[in-house]
Amino acid sequence: MHSQLQFLKPGSRFRLAGMPEVTGELLSLSDCSATVRIDGGMREIEIENPDGTTRRFRAHRATTTTWAPATCVEPILNREDDASSHPEEFDMATKKTKKTKSPKAESTAKAKKVQPSSDSKEKKPSAIDAAAQVLAASKEPMNAKEMIDAMAAQGLWKSPGGKTPHATLFSAIIREISSKGKDARFVKSEVRGKFAAKS
Repeated sequence: MHSQLQFLKPGSRFRLAGMPEVTGELLSLSDCSATVRIDGGMREIEIENPDGTTRRFRAHRATTTTWAPATCVEPILNREDDASSHPEEFDMATKKTKKTKSPKAESTAKAKKVQPSSDSKEKKPSAIDAAAQVLAASKEPMNAKEMIDAMAAQGLWKSPGGKTPHATLFSAIIREISSKGKDARFVKSEVRGKFAAKS
């Protein structure tokens, strides 16, 4: 029994007339287009739960597209008519299995070194904290590029590889001045783009 997409209700499954291997679902319908989800292949999905059990199920791959409402289709009235589906696909039942580690995973776990505690490492200051230290020691106002160079020379802070650390520092200083106001560690200098430490 052939029909057209425009006569189906959204949520109806169908098979393309003349191409029974193409199945899908009508998602929405307007006067000029019908949005459909076309079934793709199947794939096995395996999810490992935190408790070590594994869930396995099959998942549909699907593509959403628009077709003309006058496209000829054959409605699929029940699951038995749908050649693309199998009851186990819809079953989503979980199969619990015991988690076993592979020998490679065990050797990798053994090979991991114990990380030293964060207390034992000397914490380096952030860029804006280092800039505040540099400006406090400096008698003259500095721009962001000069602060970056001074921080690197004094070993306070080094860019981790960014292309424009001076622009990032400039933005951070402006943000601190605008958000903290009188409590900010920086003040704008009379010279454009330069900052000084707050007295």
